[in-house]
Amino acid sequence: GILERLDSGEVVVGDGSFLITLEKRGYVKAGLWTSEAVVEHPNAVRQLHMEFLRAGSNVMQTFTFSASEDKMESQWEAVNTAACDLAREVANKGDALVAGGICQTSLYKHHKDEARIKKLFRQQLEVFTRKNVDFLIAEYFEHAEEAVWAVEVLKEARKPVAATMCIGPEGDMHGITPGECAVKLVKAGASIVGVNCRFGPCTSLKTMRLMKEGLWAAGLKAHLMVQPLGFHMPDCGKGGFVDLPEYPFALEPRVATRWDIQKYAREAYNLGVRYIGGCCGFEPYHVRAIAEELAPERGFLPPSSDKHGSWGSGLNTHTKPWIRARQTFLSFIVKARRLRSNERKH
Repeated sequence: GILERLDSGEVVVGDGSFLITLEKRGYVKAGLWTSEAVVEHPNAVRQLHMEFLRAGSNVMQTFTFSASEDKMESQWEAVNTAACDLAREVANKGDALVAGGICQTSLYKHHKDEARIKKLFRQQLEVFTRKNVDFLIAEYFEHAEEAVWAVEVLKEARKPVAATMCIGPEGDMHGITPGECAVKLVKAGASIVGVNCRFGPCTSLKTMRLMKEGLWAAGLKAHLMVQPLGFHMPDCGKGGFVDLPEYPFALEPRVATRWDIQKYAREAYNLGVRYIGGCCGFEPYHVRAIAEELAPERGFLPPSSDKHGSWGSGLNTHTKPWIRARQTFLSFIVKARRLRSNERKH
């Protein structure tokens, strides 16, 4: 299970972008950002799961973002059921776990009706329980209170619960600090806490550090999880990338390179994070970059590395000598970077 893996010190590599990637491929409608594709285009969702599995992910998260009744009405049950089946089908092809995922509702901002909101979470949980997912994730919450309600409901299934908030270093929308958010989530019953989406890798790691410090100050322990955007967002405000004029159709100039992601993976590991993945904009090759960077710790490379040389090593077969020379330069850079990383760690 997920906790046994994390308790043993294993690095768990999460998956990446579904909504934005499937929108680009023509299977998700921007604006609605709901998950009908699992019933309308199951092969497209299956293929993306497979790409993440080959890239090194060992968690297949159900594609159930915004799949609660308030956002999908009569379709919600069919969507959640199909999403579980697709995730399990692909997970069984490798060494992967299935995580059932819920996210913030459309009701909280307007009503804050705890009973009604918990009912929505519980409906999805009933499907996840029936389909026997391995663990549960409450993700993409901008309000700590609603995230706590989600964790409280998910704990009813007696399965491990992870909880991630879509916040930056300034905290949630009510000004609750990242450290305080982490403490609230752990006290509610989450075994794994962290952040996902809204912010890029660098900002997300700053937030993770604050969460870690908050837990330490409170005398609490939990596993740490980070799944940022695959975009650089240093100029984001408190609301993250959704407030930028480029969102969602002009984000391509901000895409992180695979080198950026290898650096992110190493820094996350050095911070003590052991569940490392991505969210919107995080393509399969980004996940492969995580898996390759942390291959020494994991003890193996992902299947897709058979067709790829880490840090440009495949360039040494190129016909042009000046391109072959780039591989030597990249090799020097990575050795120097790892040396600096080890020095900081000690």
